[in-house]
Amino acid sequence: MIKIGMIISDRYEILEKIGTGGMSDVYKAKDHKLARNVAVKVLKQEFSENASFVSKFRIEAQAAGNLMDQNIVNVYDVGEENGIYYIVMELVEGITLKRYIEKKSRLTTREAVSIAIQVSKGIAAAHRKHIIHRDIKPQNIIISKGGIVKVTDFGIAKAATSNTISGNVMGSVHYSSPEQARGGYSDERSDIYSLGITLFEMLTGRVPFNGDTTVTIAIKQIQEDIPALTDFVPDIPVSVEQIVYKCCQKSPDRRYQNMDELLEDLKLSLRDPNGDFVHIEEPDLAGGTKYIDEEEMVRIKKRAKNRSSDIPRLKRVEPSRDVYEDEFADGYDPKVERLTTFFAVAAAVVIGIIVIFLVGRSFGLLDFLDVDGVTEESGEEGEDTLKMPDVLGLDMTSAKSKLAEEGITNVETKYADSSEAEGTVIETTPKEGAKIASGDTVILTISAGENGIALPDVVGKTREQARTDLEKQGFVANFSEESSDSVEAGKVISQDPEAGVKAPVGSAVTIRISTGAQVSKIRVPDVRGKSEMDATAILAEAGITVSKVSEVYSDEYTEGLVCDQSFDVGSYVDEGTSLELKVSLGAEAVTYFYKGSIQAPTTAEDPDFVAGTAITLSIMTPDRNSLLQTTTSSFPVGVNFVHVAYPTATLTMSYVNMTADQTVTDESGQLVTIPGTATPKVITRELEFTAEEAD
Repeated sequence: MIKIGMIISDRYEILEKIGTGGMSDVYKAKDHKLARNVAVKVLKQEFSENASFVSKFRIEAQAAGNLMDQNIVNVYDVGEENGIYYIVMELVEGITLKRYIEKKSRLTTREAVSIAIQVSKGIAAAHRKHIIHRDIKPQNIIISKGGIVKVTDFGIAKAATSNTISGNVMGSVHYSSPEQARGGYSDERSDIYSLGITLFEMLTGRVPFNGDTTVTIAIKQIQEDIPALTDFVPDIPVSVEQIVYKCCQKSPDRRYQNMDELLEDLKLSLRDPNGDFVHIEEPDLAGGTKYIDEEEMVRIKKRAKNRSSDIPRLKRVEPSRDVYEDEFADGYDPKVERLTTFFAVAAAVVIGIIVIFLVGRSFGLLDFLDVDGVTEESGEEGEDTLKMPDVLGLDMTSAKSKLAEEGITNVETKYADSSEAEGTVIETTPKEGAKIASGDTVILTISAGENGIALPDVVGKTREQARTDLEKQGFVANFSEESSDSVEAGKVISQDPEAGVKAPVGSAVTIRISTGAQVSKIRVPDVRGKSEMDATAILAEAGITVSKVSEVYSDEYTEGLVCDQSFDVGSYVDEGTSLELKVSLGAEAVTYFYKGSIQAPTTAEDPDFVAGTAITLSIMTPDRNSLLQTTTSSFPVGVNFVHVAYPTATLTMSYVNMTADQTVTDESGQLVTIPGTATPKVITRELEFTAEEAD
């Protein structure tokens, strides 16, 4: 059993529990070997004796251990000790995307797309290793304090040994693809669907499908189209809505086929939000398999019957009526069978020709032919030699697609000011027709248009200054951190692209922030909310001493907890630096006073009031504490209260209105006395007190 303070494998000291999942718990730990904090994921005790769960846990570690990417929570180590199975991971200080969405209700389009781009990069890195996450959701996406978005919890990812992965669906049903909800096959496109749902939630603040039970939600994932984003947020740009719609297609063949395709459109949407560049592939037009319902089958049979007279037939003996009826009992049609056979034979012939061609070419038997436009006499192109196609004038996406068709996949882009249409290719390196080796890099120069904007110089500025300067001109800043002996901590080391380069509005700029000298700087931890003892221990472990502790009132932190520290969280200081802590005394007690006079009831309060009537006065605070209890017939009454715990009190005036006896003459002429009346009366007033100044 894991306990706080225990050390695993003589290396990882467990500091505190920071999270829990379906199969495992996550702890913050100190790696004493490398002197850094890490996250340790430990398989829960109830699963550790189950061979199936242990196997799944090990597969997770082996798969995730091969992933090293800026947008993925990296795995450092894996092991087992005394029946405790654990994985050591990068500790990311930040907030989950789910919590971030809840705090902001919904994100702006630019912010949501920028986050989706970073998530896509992380997932793409996993897909290149043939690892499918299968549980993409905001809860598994962390935004670090440095603004880096990281995908975590590859808890149900498996290394793919073929094009698809089969297995039980374990992802969260709100984000599961239709094929996962059915318990069917999952591949890279399942992650794309889940990311589309996540992008929908970022933009609207809600998930598209909801229900009382997981079954209800799963059925909606399978059967219902995703709602229109503009139904919830009318000003969503066209391209962004189309991207979400394409990601969330029910058929995987109609979605983006890989993360690179999705990344291209996400980046284009930043530059051209209302552009119409998102296209959904129709699988039946692209040679994919199409489901044929009964109505369509009837139409096919009718067409087959009409064409059957054109197909040569061998003479045959007609079967008896009984046999004929048996053949058609289950929808069987001999004419359709003959048509199917004819096409099957034709397909076999075509396949045979292709096989003969490929075998002959591999053995050099067809070298006399002009294959791929290169004759035998040219002899200039080797097996891995490619020819640079003409992509001038194409937009960047089309150009990359054309290059990919030719086997050219290593493509870099740069922007240049040009009178040509913005976003089109104006120059290539190498030029059209040049011979290049497979794997060589091709550089596309893209037109920034006549209104291309030169990138500002942010080198040497702070993170926030850099972000402000870039965002003012419409660029998106992506930050990374690294140590530097020459650049002050918190300042920009470099930017990519460099200052002065012109690029379209919305382009992403990578900014490298200095963390200071690697060996001498320590990142200041956040000890707010900790006890004084715990805070001192955490700081000492980080190499920072506490020089002074003072007590202050705090409305945010309860008594005895650290409420402030003299160095900002996340800043970098020299080892041995001293800081001051402020410990909360709790919320400061506020007291109130009242000095004034109480007036007799007014005509508006009681038109029948007679001066001189005896009145009982009572002043009570909200907690029923009596400040005054007296009876008087003389007004005004002076009062003076101090150190009252409440800002208001209630004045109650209780008395009896009396009318005098009356003498009248009755019908017989006799004098009759009518007694006076006594009417009880209660009047209330709210008194407002004034806060006393603190000593």
